[in-house]
Amino acid sequence: MEEQINSKQPNQFLIPVAILIAGLFVAGALYFSGTGSGPAPVVNNGNNQPVAQAPEPTGSTDAVRLVGETDHIKGNPDAPIKIVEYSDFECPFCKRFHDTMNEVMDKYGDSGEVAWVFRQFPLEQLHPVKAQLAAVASECAAELGGNDAFWSFTDGYFADPSTGNNRTNQDVLIPELAAAAGLDSAQFSECLESGRHDERIAADSQNAIETGGRGTPWSVMIGPDGTTYPINGAQPLAAIEQLISIAQNTQ
Repeated sequence: MEEQINSKQPNQFLIPVAILIAGLFVAGALYFSGTGSGPAPVVNNGNNQPVAQAPEPTGSTDAVRLVGETDHIKGNPDAPIKIVEYSDFECPFCKRFHDTMNEVMDKYGDSGEVAWVFRQFPLEQLHPVKAQLAAVASECAAELGGNDAFWSFTDGYFADPSTGNNRTNQDVLIPELAAAAGLDSAQFSECLESGRHDERIAADSQNAIETGGRGTPWSVMIGPDGTTYPINGAQPLAAIEQLISIAQNTQ
């Protein structure tokens, strides 16, 4: 599942159709979208049932910004497969998918096969103020403590049982996570108030939309040959493993 923004109320007569379409999207949350002209592969879910293909979203996964030195990367930066996740710290589905991605890295990270790239996609309409503040705090952690501090903060935020759905007590949690990452409290507070990371966060969010993202979590997997694959919503480990296998065999 994923969190999406819907600014229009549906007509009551269209609700059955909307439910049907929603069912198709759930069934096809993980679908193939590459640059080749061949047929889309069938990706099975954890129960070995075929997953239907969802309609093509607006935007193209090929618009994913190139992974670079300024990205937040867990694993080998030169890994042949990179999973670029656009995430919202207050999204409960992102919380679930964060656990899945840590499982992916436990299996594929040490060997250098897969790298995880984290980008910001705070949904202001769903999680006003708090999603943006958490994103800023994570960027400040990276600024002051580097990549290790970023992941210490990010893993800690998603692992905390009190976080999500815009109910997080950030006045307590954010300073705690900053201290656990070894950050200077005065410098961290100055960074939070400076606004200097707002542009980066906005750029990440814009790139998410350009690649077809309409909710969180939204991810784009980049294969060894540059082919891109969308990962829509909080997919389970089995689904990500199948997509990795497809990418490894499409070279």
